[in-house]
Amino acid sequence: MAAPAPSGADLGEGRDAMSPDKRANDGKSSVEAYLTNVPEPARTTLKRLRATIRAAAPKEAEECISYGMPAFRYKGGLVAYAAFKKHCSFFPMSASLLDDFTKDTEGYRTSKGTLQFPTDKPLPAALVKRMVKARVEQNELLAASKSK
Repeated sequence: MAAPAPSGADLGEGRDAMSPDKRANDGKSSVEAYLTNVPEPARTTLKRLRATIRAAAPKEAEECISYGMPAFRYKGGLVAYAAFKKHCSFFPMSASLLDDFTKDTEGYRTSKGTLQFPTDKPLPAALVKRMVKARVEQNELLAASKSK
């Protein structure tokens, strides 16, 4: 089960999950609130994952809460992550991306758009960075095709 979302989360319609009154606040503070509610060792694991994502994402990427989970946006949804009772998950927001990284994700449990890993062991930073950069490229190509 996911850690409780911060108060004010609106989980509907696939949009930014922050309610209008929370949108004025920094998405970073909403993510901090989410992480505060995550028990150890998952909290430390997610904080490491967050830092790795931030390092790989463009400076313009924004943190937010989406579907009750910490996420990054860059020209659309980029990636998300969450803690559950027995595992943590990384959501690249692209099932095809997971297919592209099948060899790299051997040994991890995957399902539709989700890469699961132990609560006490973050995903390898190099893998996360490559996946985030691939998602950035996907979003940039999609944004370019829409602008034509």
